[in-house]
Amino acid sequence: MVKGTDTQLLDRILDNDRLTVTYLSTLLDHTHTENLMTMAATVRDHGHGSIVTYSPKVFIPLTHLCRDSCGYCTFAETPKISKSPYLSIDQVLEICKRGTEHGCKEALFTLGDKPEYRYSAARQALDDMGYGSTIDYVIDAARIVLKETGLIPHINAGVMTSDELIRLRTVSASQGLMLESTAQSLLAKGGAHYGSPDKDPALRLSMMDTAGHLKIPFTSGILIGIGESWVDRINSLIALRALNDQYGHIQEIIIQNFRAKPHTRMSQAPEPSEDDMLRTIALARLIFGPHMNIQAPPNLSPTSLSNLIAAGINDWGGVSPVTPDHVNPEAPWPHLAILRRATEAAGKTLTPRLTVYPSYVRAAATWLDKAVTPHVLKVSDTDGFAREDLWQTGISDDVPSTPTPHTAASEKLTAIVDRAAQGAVLTKQDISALFRARGSDLEYLLNAANSLRQAQTGNTVTYAINRNINYTNVCGYHCQFCGFSKQLRHQPGRESSYLLDLHEIGNRSAEAWQRGATEVCLQGGIHPKFTGQTYLDICQAVR
Repeated sequence: MVKGTDTQLLDRILDNDRLTVTYLSTLLDHTHTENLMTMAATVRDHGHGSIVTYSPKVFIPLTHLCRDSCGYCTFAETPKISKSPYLSIDQVLEICKRGTEHGCKEALFTLGDKPEYRYSAARQALDDMGYGSTIDYVIDAARIVLKETGLIPHINAGVMTSDELIRLRTVSASQGLMLESTAQSLLAKGGAHYGSPDKDPALRLSMMDTAGHLKIPFTSGILIGIGESWVDRINSLIALRALNDQYGHIQEIIIQNFRAKPHTRMSQAPEPSEDDMLRTIALARLIFGPHMNIQAPPNLSPTSLSNLIAAGINDWGGVSPVTPDHVNPEAPWPHLAILRRATEAAGKTLTPRLTVYPSYVRAAATWLDKAVTPHVLKVSDTDGFAREDLWQTGISDDVPSTPTPHTAASEKLTAIVDRAAQGAVLTKQDISALFRARGSDLEYLLNAANSLRQAQTGNTVTYAINRNINYTNVCGYHCQFCGFSKQLRHQPGRESSYLLDLHEIGNRSAEAWQRGATEVCLQGGIHPKFTGQTYLDICQAVR
């Protein structure tokens, strides 16, 4: 438990008090890592409860060419190394097809920044394909993926103009750009960002400001261990917080640890320690509060999964069963079973999400383009997470099973179920919590409901032999989900309206009785000319 001054700090954070650079620097200097982690985890649990998410995705490296020359990067290649300047549309679709076969929901497009500004090979390839820029090609590729595969595009295409952001919004659910750091010193000769004009923090923050104005769900974060100071990290996170305070569009903060790679300028640079990583995650949680989604890539800290959760993350990021992490190819994705075990060992429930987070899905009218919204809603559940099965009422034969959890249900859930079993009237908040049960909580709820059924009716399950009688499809209402109702006047291209007379209703009822039915279910539109007597006459005809 958190005590004393820590409790006061938690109260400030939960009250949305914005901690300053000075305060945070002092906090870091005088607080042990374990205590920081405890506070951060407590804050996280206020916003996310027991849920830890991940996005099942495919990684689409549309081009490895880039005009920047970051000192740590092995993703960027020169035309001499790259087999082809760009993936073809067929190659993109092949990756996506394998992704859909393995249950992926996200198509992550990542690429170098404006390669045509540096390489004639890129310019020539774009000309040959009929595109004016790399961004034009990204837009077309994302449009085709969205239309033909069911995967939802997320775009990491570097620094872009307002017009480019707007055009990408029509073919993707979210976009992203790592801030990495606000430290200007990294742009100087010898710095990690030397020779990389697109890594200017002012330029990147300006683009993120534009994305906020355009209502684009956005992913950003910092890269630690590339030569920045602790104050630089705090400043970077606070700069992102300020943007989110203004627009609410930053859906996720990534805390990514630098990994030294051979054949780069920083191949001999020291990597951040586990303690560095944990303190930075905890710091981010305290800065952003309970509701921000904070992520740490699991493949970059494979032996520290439980500690990452303890430090305050609530998301593992994109994890692919199909494609490697092309930015960190030396670090394979952990198998989903390993990730699930680590999450459950921490008392959490691993839950798949979409590229756009639930709060943005639930407010799709604000955050998603009209062309993208239907695709997102098709693969989301009622809470805005990714659907874990494709079951549909009246269509699917197989009932989806609930995976057997390995952890105990939460105290909150068990308390609600116990009160219900004792006959207490549940509040709206209680009922909402039951609807949102997942993992161990869901299994506990199902078992409790089954026990109650057993106590009430034993092993008897009843059914009725009946016949549906649809006496009319004429309806005066216009429900947007309905394919049954028709208007009195015939509409070209649509099924004609009908109205069964009392004699036909009687005949269908008698036929049902002769076949063993004991019930008829009367269903019809709300006919604008019906009166109460009409329904009495229908019932009399049945009788």
